[in-house]
Amino acid sequence: DAVQNSTAIWNDTPVDLANRQAWLDERQQQGNPVLVAIDDDEQVIGYASYGPWRPHDGFRHTVEHSVYVRDGQRGGGVGRGLMRELVARARTDGKHVMVGAIESENRASIHMHQQLGFIHVGQMRQVGCKFGRWLDLTMMQLTLNRTTQP
Repeated sequence: DAVQNSTAIWNDTPVDLANRQAWLDERQQQGNPVLVAIDDDEQVIGYASYGPWRPHDGFRHTVEHSVYVRDGQRGGGVGRGLMRELVARARTDGKHVMVGAIESENRASIHMHQQLGFIHVGQMRQVGCKFGRWLDLTMMQLTLNRTTQP
């Protein structure tokens, strides 16, 4: 759904179950959380996770998150609930900053992040493409704790 019909995920080719399982295994091996929201029928309606922002040691206290809510479930608080729990988990894990990279036309996601305390820190123009057009990326961040020393 997100790959074929939206700019929420910047892949052109849909992923299969094996790909998602490999992604989940990698997150778990790294000790990173994967939160899943399910409906009353036990169907997945959303997920949120975080992983390393950059591979260099100096960035070890910063994480980049992903949050996705299935079409038809958006706007009902699923994403906000997942994000609140993910932020709490990052704080518990001792992370310092959480980064979000959001397609710049995704106003709902940008607004949700602002409501959760994320601040706009930059915009990268035409860094991606999908559906035959260039995409801009809005960068947001949330400082998770106010420590002065790592």
